[in-house]
Amino acid sequence: MDTILSLLIFVCATIFRESGASVVSLGDFNKGFYITWSPSHVETTPDGQSRNLTLDQNSGCGFASNDTFLFGGFSMKLRLVPGNSAGTVVSFYMSTLEARQDELDFEFLGDVDGKLYTLQTNVFVDGVGNREQRFRLWFDPTKDFHTYSILWNLYQIVFFVDSVPIRTFRNHEDKGVPYPTTQMGLWASIWNGEDWATNGGQTKINWAGAPFVASYRSPKVYSCVVDRGPLDCFAQSPDNWWNSQRLNSLNWLQRRLYKWARNYYLNYDYCKDYARFNYKLPKECSLTKY
Repeated sequence: MDTILSLLIFVCATIFRESGASVVSLGDFNKGFYITWSPSHVETTPDGQSRNLTLDQNSGCGFASNDTFLFGGFSMKLRLVPGNSAGTVVSFYMSTLEARQDELDFEFLGDVDGKLYTLQTNVFVDGVGNREQRFRLWFDPTKDFHTYSILWNLYQIVFFVDSVPIRTFRNHEDKGVPYPTTQMGLWASIWNGEDWATNGGQTKINWAGAPFVASYRSPKVYSCVVDRGPLDCFAQSPDNWWNSQRLNSLNWLQRRLYKWARNYYLNYDYCKDYARFNYKLPKECSLTKY
């Protein structure tokens, strides 16, 4: 990555450095999260600052936030499974607990040793997904921790990788496109996705390489906790900084990074898969992205 792009990323990295009463979690897994399944496969450091999730032939595992949120900024640092990770899926996402769920997904699809991970993003609204976009990352996500973030406000949803905006989903409800406005929790997991994750399910997990371990640290949540009252979460106030007008679209620096990431690293976009939708693409595909 050239020097100019590195500078742009540095400038854009301030988006989740706001302060105030909206800070919910700043890094302790023991205080803000609970283990959702297979606690024997979850290892947390005594200070609560780092958590490992393990997948073996017996089970995967996961954890979730104690609270649910309506709009805000959410981020996590991850280091993915090294070596032959084919068939494994590591996730960091937001989701409701309702049947017609809203969901915002980061899913990391493993591959054989020597091939790059695929990052799949998806957006579900009222139980409807099918909005996959996939990227090959511009770094090796198994060597070190990288930050994956979601900005969700009244105007837009933005997926970030190390402060680079790779995807947006704008609020076009006025044009008939559903938009998530239901409280969601923060979730993470590792699981067996060999039926679909790598080469469309043709490459299976090599269990000789188990256990497969993904590492999480530095969870940060700046959000409106729904216990304060849903109406407060829609307010434009100093506490709800994510709903400010300055965040109603990508700024010019972010737009440059957005175009760079999509020009060079996007390798699947549902909005270009005409055959899948019988040449009737979802309505948002023809609308503005920022």
